[in-house]
Amino acid sequence: METTLEVPQGVFELTRNSTRNIESLRAWDAADEYVLNYLFEEKLLVDDVRILILNDSFGALAVALHKYSPVAISDSYLSQQATRRNLIANDLLPDYVQMHSIMDFTQDSFDLVIIKVPKTLALLEYELISLSKNIKPSNRVILAGMIKVLPPSVWKLCERILGPTTTSLAKKKSRLIFVSPDKDRDPADNPYPICYQLENTKFEICNHANVFSRDSLDIGTRFFLQHIPANSTAKRIIDLGCGNGVVGLIAAERNKDSKLCFVDESFMALASAKQNFMSAYSESRQADFYAADGLADFEPDSADLILCNPPFHQQQTVGDYIAQQMFRQSFHVLQKGGELRVIGNRHLGYHASLKRVFGNVEQLATNAKFVILKSIKT
Repeated sequence: METTLEVPQGVFELTRNSTRNIESLRAWDAADEYVLNYLFEEKLLVDDVRILILNDSFGALAVALHKYSPVAISDSYLSQQATRRNLIANDLLPDYVQMHSIMDFTQDSFDLVIIKVPKTLALLEYELISLSKNIKPSNRVILAGMIKVLPPSVWKLCERILGPTTTSLAKKKSRLIFVSPDKDRDPADNPYPICYQLENTKFEICNHANVFSRDSLDIGTRFFLQHIPANSTAKRIIDLGCGNGVVGLIAAERNKDSKLCFVDESFMALASAKQNFMSAYSESRQADFYAADGLADFEPDSADLILCNPPFHQQQTVGDYIAQQMFRQSFHVLQKGGELRVIGNRHLGYHASLKRVFGNVEQLATNAKFVILKSIKT
């Protein structure tokens, strides 16, 4: 695994969140290198420059630009943790970088805004709209991304919300987009969160910009909801990787005496889950909401039922590592006799993984695309 980033700002050791020995993916990409080299070549890094960084996956930009005390905004708890860890690994104080949740978007003004283009176009729209409230023509706005995540819609979005764009030449399959803020452009209205009525229920579901399946119930969750336990003896139910919290919401409805806990690494997902739960139950039910690295910080033997629809990607990388970690964490957190109930695409082979961790697995339901499994901690 390559861990040494060499750029004009210095030489830094960087790793991703994963600690697997077989991890082969870098904590930065060519777009990070491109924008850092551009900032140096154009002499944009003067001593008093105020820098805002958006969507810095593992802290490569924040670490390289630490001497300017940048503000880093992210929707990812894991991204923030990686940034802190990489700062410390390079003998830098975490306080060098001011980290904010995307739900706490600062209204301060900045000379230089660097945006790593996110996977979700809606998140970029939300960020550009948030920027538009306080942007000035003198501000420099630079988007950086690998060409595969830079469709024409990115250009159109920037021009609609902020102002005209130009682009760099491609280097190592990456490109920069330069936006010239237009002072006459009216700040766009924020369309998020998007709300809809959950089918066959009284619940209104609201989703912030970076939440999966914002406009309607996705087919996997619809299938999972048909197999949420009812009237169980579970005192504590965890919706792990909760997204907008629909699974936990229905679990709460079917298990009146259970305490619900919602866990996700996305601040927007967690905000959506909290809004949806409070809208449904107001003060009549209490629940806990944690932005976290899965169940890493949970006490052992502290849950009776865990419901999980594992993501199979982290940033732009597809794989089953997050699911495997969730299964191991669930075994640790469940009480003896506690149950983990999982939905996944049939081809992901979760049967074998669960059998390896729990020593048992039972198939509860299946259709052409998904399978629902349960494992008991014995």
